[in-house]
Amino acid sequence: MDLQLKGRRAVVTGGTRGIGFAVARALAAEGASVALVSRSAPHAEEQAALLREETGAEVIGVAADTGDDAAVTAMAGRVTERLGGVDILVNNAAITNPGHISEDDLEAEINVKVRGYLRCARAFAPGMTERGWGRIINIGGLAARLSGSVTGSVRNAAVVALSKNLADELGPSGVNVVSVQPGPTRTDTFVTNLDRQAEARGCSPADIERQWAESVAIGRIVEPHEVAAVIAFLASPLSVALNGDTIVPSGGHKGSIYY
Repeated sequence: MDLQLKGRRAVVTGGTRGIGFAVARALAAEGASVALVSRSAPHAEEQAALLREETGAEVIGVAADTGDDAAVTAMAGRVTERLGGVDILVNNAAITNPGHISEDDLEAEINVKVRGYLRCARAFAPGMTERGWGRIINIGGLAARLSGSVTGSVRNAAVVALSKNLADELGPSGVNVVSVQPGPTRTDTFVTNLDRQAEARGCSPADIERQWAESVAIGRIVEPHEVAAVIAFLASPLSVALNGDTIVPSGGHKGSIYY
């Protein structure tokens, strides 16, 4: 299937590892120009170089802390100058604080994952609406639908609410906005969590993974490139029927009925 992404220009925040990097790779493979945004300039450029060599697409690395207004404004200016504009924004940058969470930790997480998403949307949406086409994809997580983590539930539920409000506002101008809630996905963070939980429970990481896999209808943990394939479709003109919606590329979380 041709996703009609050739010539489109995309920004992926938190784009140098995990799901973000897989998304950047999928978009570049479809012919889009991509800006990888990370707090580390050397890492952003290193990962951009890997994708340039692999895909032949235009891929640049840009450093920015999406938790800071001035940094986002400067990043948007650099990306727009280098790519000539932005058609697709994938908001993926986040920070997490495992274990006990203080009020300061909660504020920091919301500042990056909720306010940061809004900062980036405000920076790039005007250009999209001016051109009459755009896609904003906000990466959340299944914690929006589950208890057990106050910060996880609050910030991911907020991403859903933010996305729906932006969709209603920007839809008439040709800009679709959706939220995506991946379930457990085999990233470096996933592996770290496996090791941490295995140590706490006195068992092997493989035992913990089997337990998690049992909660997934397909019977295994989803891979980053499988989530990225869904997001690449959402970034394309073919996804026009989806706006304000939440998509859950989790492999099927057993037991939950959500509507």
